[in-house]
Amino acid sequence: MRGLGLKLGIALLTCSLGLVALGYLWLPADPLAIGGDRFAPPSLRHPMGTDWFGRDVLARVLVGGRTSLGIALAAVALGAALGAALGGLAGLRGGLPDELLMRGMDFLLAFPPLLLALFLAVLLGPGPWGIVIAIGIFNVPYFARLVRGSLLTLREREFVLAARAIGAGPARILLRHLLPHLASPLVVQLTVSLGAALLAEAAFSYLGLGTPPPTPSWGRMLKEAQSYFALSPWPAVFPGLVLSLTVLGLNLLGDGLRDLLDPRLGRLTAWLRS
Repeated sequence: MRGLGLKLGIALLTCSLGLVALGYLWLPADPLAIGGDRFAPPSLRHPMGTDWFGRDVLARVLVGGRTSLGIALAAVALGAALGAALGGLAGLRGGLPDELLMRGMDFLLAFPPLLLALFLAVLLGPGPWGIVIAIGIFNVPYFARLVRGSLLTLREREFVLAARAIGAGPARILLRHLLPHLASPLVVQLTVSLGAALLAEAAFSYLGLGTPPPTPSWGRMLKEAQSYFALSPWPAVFPGLVLSLTVLGLNLLGDGLRDLLDPRLGRLTAWLRS
C-alpha cells in the first residue's frame, strides 16, 4: 500500500490533463455553437449531453479546462515567484526587513480574498487577469513562509558561509546555493496550491468574477448550470466531476510527494521497488 496515494494522484491527474490536452487536438463540436437538441442526455453523439442552448457539454469541458488550468497555473506561478523572493529576502537578511515582511504576510492571510477579487474586478473589469492577480497574491504568504522557514535552518550551513566568504551577494546565495535545497518542499506546495487555485477560480467564476461568457471554464459552467439542474443535471455533473477529480489528484500527488521526497521518511527506494 506504500505509495498508493501518489500513484492514484498521478493517475487522476494524468486523466484530467489528458482530457484537456485532447481538446487541443479534437473537439466533438463547436463549444459555442447553439444547437436545437437542448438538454440531451449522454449519447454517442453527445457523450456528456447538451446544455440549455444545445451546446455540447464535452466540448465545453475540454475547452473550459484550458481556461481553469491556465488561470490556476498563472496564479500559482505569480504567488510562488513573489513568495519565494520575499521569503528569501526575509530569511537571508533577518532583523527589521524580516519582521516587516512577515507582518505583511500575516496581513495578507487575514485579509478576505473575496474583497480583493471584487476590487480587482472593478479595477480591471471582469476577466481572468483580476482572478490571476487575486489568487496569486493570496498564495504569496504560503510560499514566503515556506522559503523563510527553510532558510532559517540553512543560512548558517557551511556552504552558505563559504559563499559569503568569497563575496557572494544575497541574490546569488539564494538562487545558486539555497533554492536547490528547497526544491522538494516547493514542489509539494506547488501541487497543493494548484488544487486550491482551481477551487478558487471555480468559486470566483461562480460569483460572476471569472471569465466573461461565452468563454467556458469549469467554474462558470457550474454557475450557469445551477438554474437548469432540475431539467438536466448533466451540464453541472460532468464539469463538477472533472474539477473534483483534478483537485483530488493534485492533493494526493502533493501528499505523496511530501512523503516521497522527505529524506527522514526514507521511502523513495521502497516506492520505486513496489
